Amino acid sequence: MGWLRADLDPPDRVDLPTGHHLRPIRADDVDIDYPAVMGSRERLWARYGPAWGWPPATMTYEQDRADLAHHEADIAARETFNYAVLDERETALLGCVYIDPPEDGSPPGTDAVASWWVVDDAVGGELERALERFVPRWLRDAWGFRAVHWHP
Repeated sequence: MGWLRADLDPPDRVDLPTGHHLRPIRADDVDIDYPAVMGSRERLWARYGPAWGWPPATMTYEQDRADLAHHEADIAARETFNYAVLDERETALLGCVYIDPPEDGSPPGTDAVASWWVVDDAVGGELERALERFVPRWLRDAWGFRAVHWHP
């Protein structure tokens, strides 16, 4: 796709200074994604619901797996990216980082649209602060984006 540099090789793993790491999400992550999303659903709905209609209150485990499979296919096609925020052993999903192409209504000159979240238990904590510092720099330095629109 034209929104990514031709020489960009999206990373398979990115270590955070907190001992957590990011990696592309997979359908098989449903066992740790579903409780993370549904456990933080009200806050996530307040943020993403108006724009994405996600996560619905009635989302089932199977619907979550299908959503993750869609993300996995988009990542493989280099269309959009969803990185899971994981503990070292990948026994807990603690959030996600979304990287998408500019959309209609993005400010002129936008390279990418990005967003991220952490589970309710991590709000205000070390992991959230680390992501606040890390993600903008990572998108600039590793991905080459100069004008990221943070939405929603």
